[in-house]
Amino acid sequence: MADNKKPTDIEKDDDFKYILRLSGNDIDGEKPAFIALTDLTGIGTRISEILIERLGYPHAKQIGHMTDEDIEKLEEMLDNLEENVPIWLLNRRKDWESGEDLHLYGMELEQTNKDDINRMRMTRCYKGVRHDTGQKVRGQRTRSNGRKGLTLGVSKKRG
Repeated sequence: MADNKKPTDIEKDDDFKYILRLSGNDIDGEKPAFIALTDLTGIGTRISEILIERLGYPHAKQIGHMTDEDIEKLEEMLDNLEENVPIWLLNRRKDWESGEDLHLYGMELEQTNKDDINRMRMTRCYKGVRHDTGQKVRGQRTRSNGRKGLTLGVSKKRG
């Protein structure tokens, strides 16, 4: 009788973790390691590949097969991302409060973005006013794109 298993199916031993808890987030253990790390907000494919490579873990192997020691090392690497990835890959270089090069991820990233937007609103700078009124912030055109509400079609000038 032929074995009908796919070549990608790997035997799941007793130590396989279907859900991994990493930096306060649940990660699906059945995903490949470099893809599973991108479930964390602020961690993209490049950073996840660098971390997995430095850890010495196979890229395509499911993350649920990681040992507890590997998970602890990965947590430590995530806490010290500034030392583990090139400086040009960080998402908050020369932070305006501390002046340091940082890489934020998870809830810390979301909270910092909210704080930045609120600071712009309070100082009433141009971007803050645009955020307040719900308009485009980064210079996109508003005449023909990004319409909300009852506006349908294009109205032509008369005369």
